[in-house]
Amino acid sequence: MEVHGPGRPLEPEGVPEILARLRRAHGQLGGVIHMIETERSCQDIVTQLSAVAKAVQRAGFAVITQGMQQCLTDPGASDVDLDEMEKLFLRLA
Repeated sequence: MEVHGPGRPLEPEGVPEILARLRRAHGQLGGVIHMIETERSCQDIVTQLSAVAKAVQRAGFAVITQGMQQCLTDPGASDVDLDEMEKLFLRLA
């Protein structure tokens, strides 16, 4: 039995965008670590942490959006657990 919705793997065409967002966040997080090690100001560190959080959140929304698109376009997706999809979305909200 094929799984739809939250348990379904990502479609390959959407993966590069998601990976790009996560790589950007990874680089930003490295920047935060460096800022702390070099004793940068709290304001600079918090600003960069905010950018990291936003990048990760956007990657999460991209994953959820792709899952929702798969559910809407897949004719066999009638067994989608909408409650589970909502829970996934709310985890990022």
